[in-house]
Amino acid sequence: MRPFNFLIWSLLSFICCSTAEKKVVSKWSLVWSDDFSYSGLPDSTKWSYDVGGNGWGNNELQFYTKQRSENARVEKGYLIIEARKEPWEGKNYTSARLVTKGKGDWQYGKIEVRARLPKGLGTWPAIWMLASTTPLRWPDDGEIDIMEHVGYDQGLIHGSVHCKKYYHVIGTQKTDTIKVEDCSEKFHVYGVEWNKDSVKVSVDEKEYFKFANEHSGYEAWPFDNKMHLLLNIAVGGNWGGQKGVDDNIWPQKMEIDYVRVYQTPNP
Repeated sequence: MRPFNFLIWSLLSFICCSTAEKKVVSKWSLVWSDDFSYSGLPDSTKWSYDVGGNGWGNNELQFYTKQRSENARVEKGYLIIEARKEPWEGKNYTSARLVTKGKGDWQYGKIEVRARLPKGLGTWPAIWMLASTTPLRWPDDGEIDIMEHVGYDQGLIHGSVHCKKYYHVIGTQKTDTIKVEDCSEKFHVYGVEWNKDSVKVSVDEKEYFKFANEHSGYEAWPFDNKMHLLLNIAVGGNWGGQKGVDDNIWPQKMEIDYVRVYQTPNP
């Protein structure tokens, strides 16, 4: 091939590849977000609260409060969820559990949450999703765990799904882990891509857990339901408290830089 022709061919190949890459990147459209560019309580048009101290099915030790800045606030461009050691409604700890149900519910998409995690024995932060069905039947209607971290195993990030056929109580859970040594010192992007065929969980765009639709029915795949996002720090509990709770580490914070939800016209 003559040098001039080769140069033209190389240039055209580069342009075609670049165009294809742009198409891949641009297939996602931003449909919901919070960049926390304000101060005060979380935006009430986007976030609600789960409230109470009933243990939440896991014997957790905290009481989740509502519209209390000590537990959930926006400052300096970050959403702060803070777990504190203090007496409240018969519990010895307070925290917050923010939810988008009724204000952000999606069937399929890509979610990215950039966050820095708390640390210490007894902390159990989570970024996760539940079905928006009413009433919710757990685990039948589905749960996707984008990020879970327990303080007794510092730096180990968990991604999981739960449904009637596959969940931890019966020992059939589908889950995997990735080591992120500096998860409490630096911000990382915790993400999920979810469509009719699979759920894929990642950290900083590195996929480490995939759950495929086996097309065997609702018991194994309830993930065609619309789902909503939850952000919280639990204290202790069946998992987070397996090795106890250090009373000397509180308060502990999960800091969220942004939450972004994307969808595509062809899920």
